[in-house]
Amino acid sequence: MIRLILALMVAAGPVVAEVPQGERNAAFTPAFANQTRAPALSPTPVTVGVFARGLENPWGISALPGTGWLVTERAGRLRVLFPDGRVSDPIAGVPQVAAIRQGGLLDVTVSPDFARDRLVFWTYAKPVAGGMATAAARGRLSDDLTALTEVRDIFVQTPASTSPLHFGSRIVFDRAGHVFITTGERSVEWERGRAQDPNIPYGKVIRLFPDGSVPPDNPFVAGGGDPAVWSYGHRNVQGAAVDAQGALWTLEHGPAGGDELNRPQSGRNYGWPQISYGVNYDGTPVGTGRAVQDGMEQPVYYWDPVIAPGGMVFYDGAYAPWRGDALIASLNPGALVRLRIEGGQVTGEEHLLPDVGRVRDVEQLPDGSVFVLIDAQDGAVLRVVPGE
Repeated sequence: MIRLILALMVAAGPVVAEVPQGERNAAFTPAFANQTRAPALSPTPVTVGVFARGLENPWGISALPGTGWLVTERAGRLRVLFPDGRVSDPIAGVPQVAAIRQGGLLDVTVSPDFARDRLVFWTYAKPVAGGMATAAARGRLSDDLTALTEVRDIFVQTPASTSPLHFGSRIVFDRAGHVFITTGERSVEWERGRAQDPNIPYGKVIRLFPDGSVPPDNPFVAGGGDPAVWSYGHRNVQGAAVDAQGALWTLEHGPAGGDELNRPQSGRNYGWPQISYGVNYDGTPVGTGRAVQDGMEQPVYYWDPVIAPGGMVFYDGAYAPWRGDALIASLNPGALVRLRIEGGQVTGEEHLLPDVGRVRDVEQLPDGSVFVLIDAQDGAVLRVVPGE
């Protein structure tokens, strides 16, 4: 009997442990190895402490050179987080936001040339005629860190929607100075199909110059779509980061199952709502009921059940076992998710901090530790030190 068991194990290959993730919502077969439930990485010892409290639903964080960090609160406030853990009064000049359901003041980042131009960029749910829109704006931060001036939008999603859901959105710079803005398809059934229309900036990755102008090499400049669109067929993109090689990666929420990690390419269609590795919340099929279709891209990785991804970073800090890995915020069930990515594919996964609540964003610190934002009415910033 022992010989038989050993023979069966050899024939089947080694048993590889996965991160425990619960029952699947859908019965799809992955398109390639390690597209989901990659092998579990060795557990990381971490020390976790509260760095700051008193933030109402913090959503985005960005390092402010030489000063600390900027943090958004979804209700519409932008604050400075100082190195000693103090939180500033709200910065003046932030435009009115539609702080309803998933809407409000969302992501924030600073200009790559902040030391020279003092420009800050953010995304928000903008109240407009007929409803709300995902928008991106920029303004100049005063030397005393108390006010934004010269505020103007560089992108506004059209047409307006009355849906208070699926705004996206992250805003990140690549190494060439382009700014990427991610949007959602606003969730409701009669609007989600717009994700498949490259003429409408619902469920899209947008690529612009920092002044809001369109790069001449965007895929639809010559026609066939909105010139600002980089990629389409997305659901609700709430994570984005650029890796060490300069490539853009995004994270989007699926329905019941089917959260995705993508590497958006110029002009490509990522499938929503025609294909998905998830199902609708009532258990019915999404779109065609398939997960693969000609002319539509496959996610690099997907989760079923979901992790409800927020922000992400590619770690390049002092803790060697994490270098090059993606660190991902999970809102549900709540965690810090680490992915090892090699040769463009995920080769390992780890879930940390399962008991801290809804993790909305991640920020690496110069000393190699990591901030995570806890999205709650009485939210917090936690400092995570790996290897201790």
